[in-house]
Amino acid sequence: MLTDTPTAGRIIEIMSKTSRRVVFGVLLIVTLVVSTGGALGYLGRLTLVFDRHPGKPLAILEEVPGPPDGPKCSIDARYLDEAPDGLRPDVLQAWKSLRTKASEQGVQLCLNDGKRSRQQQQKEFDEAVKKFGTEELASKYVLNPPDRSMHVIGLAVDIQPIESAKWVEKNGSTLGWCRRYENEQWHFEYNAGYSTGGCPALVPSATGS
Repeated sequence: MLTDTPTAGRIIEIMSKTSRRVVFGVLLIVTLVVSTGGALGYLGRLTLVFDRHPGKPLAILEEVPGPPDGPKCSIDARYLDEAPDGLRPDVLQAWKSLRTKASEQGVQLCLNDGKRSRQQQQKEFDEAVKKFGTEELASKYVLNPPDRSMHVIGLAVDIQPIESAKWVEKNGSTLGWCRRYENEQWHFEYNAGYSTGGCPALVPSATGS
């Protein structure tokens, strides 16, 4: 027990100052974190989700952009071979497995287009409207609204050149990759169930008609 009143008062004073420093330090760190997160969010590089659910990732996948471009495809410079950034982890692993299998058989796969954000998908659609003249024709190749696209969800890749895409159509289902549209030889979607159940029937176009 402390019997020296001045000494006890001094200890209390020191503890009070220490507590104030700790509280000030914590507040400063919280302020820096919030400010940094806000800045990144403003720049479109971070999406915050405050309504957390068990098992649900913090990032909203539909807002995650894919690479806007990439190096030229080494076997056909008309196309790109972009990085598979933004794909779901399981899809990314499946893409790596597909590419490895193709390479083992002497086939090179170029990823002409992979992950898109909602904004990137909308831009693709707007450009398709300019190219084809009407929204109806554009929607056969680029889905609108953006949330309907498997590229936005992170499940689809466009593979070029066509000879490489043909190889995937023939060999990709064992790894979960299937072509989905009659009018897009290059578009493939991943589903783990395809590896055992086979590919579903093709539909005429992205709109199903």
